[in-house]
Amino acid sequence: MKSMLHKMALASVFGLVAGSAGAAVTVSYVAPDKFADVPYAAAEREDTLRVLNQHFNKLGNTLAPGQDLRIEVLDVDLAGHLVPSASQGGDLRVLGDLGADAPRISLRYSMEQNGQVIKSGEVRLSDVNYLRHRARYSDNEALRHEKAMIDQWFGQTFDVPPRTAGR
Repeated sequence: MKSMLHKMALASVFGLVAGSAGAAVTVSYVAPDKFADVPYAAAEREDTLRVLNQHFNKLGNTLAPGQDLRIEVLDVDLAGHLVPSASQGGDLRVLGDLGADAPRISLRYSMEQNGQVIKSGEVRLSDVNYLRHRARYSDNEALRHEKAMIDQWFGQTFDVPPRTAGR
């Protein structure tokens, strides 16, 4: 699994550098096998992390040329909770209107411009009102609540207008 995560991080850097004239996003995962709530099955876990990588890279397209963003994801707790469902052949994620069901992501970030750190920090993103927001993503969008939460943080942290972040 480590090699897959390493490949995903490298792919995210190379993909973004090619598409945004000098801006780059590097995403890494610190002990993803110990995250609070990501799929247990390796393929599903990799898919979840791939979706997060793609989203961070998409947001990175809004950065100015010469800005480099490094993100270390420390923990992920997806919206809702899993209910074992043997009759359907897999687990079912149920979204609830409880604080415990809110999406949460802990991360450390560092923004550099021309080799100088201009902003950095460690944050714990959480959105206890995730079911009450006007939908930014369709119901069939993977990790739509997590993406909306990341969009809000990214826009506020890096002064990106809400319409630009995530769209």
